[in-house]
Amino acid sequence: MASYFRLFVSVLAVIQGVLAAVTFTVPKQAHTGSYKYAPLDPAPVGISFEFFAFPSYFTNVSATNQCLSNWKDLSGVWPPIRIGGTTQDRAQYDSKTSAYVVYSVSSPADAPASLTFGSSFLTLAGSYGGSVVVGLNRGKNQIQNTISAAKIAVAEVKNLLAVELGNEPEYYSRNGQPIASGSWSPAIDAASQNNWDISVGSAVDKRPIIQAGNSNDSPPTWGAAELIATENATVKQYVKTYAHHNYPGGSVTSLMSHKSISSNLHVFDADVAAALKEGKPYVFGETNSVSGGGAAAVSPTFGAALWTMDYVLRASYSNISRTYFHHGTVGNCQYCFWGRYSMGAPYYGAYAATALLAKASYLTALDDGSNNYAAYVSFDSNGAPLRALLYNSDYFSGSGTRSSQSFQLQGLSGSSVKAKRLTADSAASRVDQGGKVTFGGQTFTDGDCKIAGSESIETLEVSNGQATATLKASEALLVYLQ
Repeated sequence: MASYFRLFVSVLAVIQGVLAAVTFTVPKQAHTGSYKYAPLDPAPVGISFEFFAFPSYFTNVSATNQCLSNWKDLSGVWPPIRIGGTTQDRAQYDSKTSAYVVYSVSSPADAPASLTFGSSFLTLAGSYGGSVVVGLNRGKNQIQNTISAAKIAVAEVKNLLAVELGNEPEYYSRNGQPIASGSWSPAIDAASQNNWDISVGSAVDKRPIIQAGNSNDSPPTWGAAELIATENATVKQYVKTYAHHNYPGGSVTSLMSHKSISSNLHVFDADVAAALKEGKPYVFGETNSVSGGGAAAVSPTFGAALWTMDYVLRASYSNISRTYFHHGTVGNCQYCFWGRYSMGAPYYGAYAATALLAKASYLTALDDGSNNYAAYVSFDSNGAPLRALLYNSDYFSGSGTRSSQSFQLQGLSGSSVKAKRLTADSAASRVDQGGKVTFGGQTFTDGDCKIAGSESIETLEVSNGQATATLKASEALLVYLQ
């Protein structure tokens, strides 16, 4: 009898654990209470295009403009783009070619070992309506060629935000780049970067114009704080932003865990602080789930979509101004948000994050990042709460019982609030394999990225300033507070 009693007690505890709500209080005004508030860039969610593939994304992939336009429709601002990656240090400017890019590969799935590009490449970049960062070659150690390209970039790219001088320089020696012949170290690279910043910046007569850093190794080595310590005032006048790359990797379970996301981003705290001390924004100039184009078992999944959403929000909360998600070879890119024929699940996460941040001036996190349950609130320019986003990062594989978690929001006004749910059958769902992912009941159509389906709006009743929402494992909910 005692064993049955113990079983009853344990089952009751499980039930209570599932039903017990996590509680968050929405501040009435930004910059009040004990929360930390981060100022927001007008468009925190951006895209990085691999250098050689950039023209193809804008001339051969019809979804590109529509996917970017969907975000603009939310925020009123075209999302920022960055053009760069490994092939920027394989690319040299050719003033005589009329082609966007010239290269040859054994297979369309390959990235070229070397390539040239013409002024039309930069004219195409200049046709984009949002801000543009252009990555140029430093690895080949041909500075006059890079200066020639930078001059065309300044002339042709009307929304040019910055120029990068080299991509992931910590790998130059391994990759046989001429600039790293002999010895190569963070200190030697920093001296090289500083000299090139001055030479290129003065040649194009722009201050500030350089996106500095652009490394991938985990700080502090190869980080912004380390680089800034080597810079004098002459160099600093040319630096627009400091950037780092980040590919957390791991399984779907570890990737989408809110606790893991928070832990990963704390690695960059000192670098962010060092950049802000100089009055310069800190950005993730290139990032995505798993390096090298992604992992088939991880990067195209709905779990990666949830990671994308939470990662953007936690990065923004950590004063990382913009997050550029990398897109590689067209047709050979597991982590890409879209392609020629199919949408990727991660686009939905980026869209949900954009929906929370759209036209907002400030962001706070209501949780401390220590468990699987997250809550964020965005605020308008007057400091009034705009929207809240709730995230249950418990993993659901698609098998067995799908657990649920209650979230209680306190400090609300009115009698009800509206909400949209980001959901799928499981964290393993893939749009490119027929899985259905929805945000507010709607989808983005394959091939053209247009919004399809009827919008589904949920209503949460507010009583005594409180509303309760139930989120299944691997779900998120955007709550509209205005």
